[in-house]
Amino acid sequence: AEALRRINEFNSQNMATIVWAFACVCWDSHKFFSTLGSAIVERLGEFAEIDQSQLYLVALYVQITWRDVDFPVSRHLESLRSAYVRQETAPSQLQGDVSAMIEQLGWNHGTEHRTVEGFSLDLADPAAKRAIEVDGPS
Repeated sequence: AEALRRINEFNSQNMATIVWAFACVCWDSHKFFSTLGSAIVERLGEFAEIDQSQLYLVALYVQITWRDVDFPVSRHLESLRSAYVRQETAPSQLQGDVSAMIEQLGWNHGTEHRTVEGFSLDLADPAAKRAIEVDGPS
């Protein structure tokens, strides 16, 4: 509640970080997201591309969690998605190794497949609707 009262004191990066953090912990207050979203939209031009990328993920979280809630940031979903997609993906050595091993086992797949939502799947066979995310050291 205190953060919402003082939201105009935060810079754009702080606002993006706050709303992102609350989405990451699945904060259960659509009022919080709507209020913060209104403040964010008023200053959206101040947000760096990386912050807009985070806002895209938050907007998706709010849409999935509360389908009927007006989250002002969602009105800018396309431009935020564009910022998200422009973030460079860098496959790790581990990802390359896993891909090569799976290829040897006979699974034909692509790497860094981009979904409609803009997510990049590490290893994917879209026709079969199968994907593998490789987590590990970069």
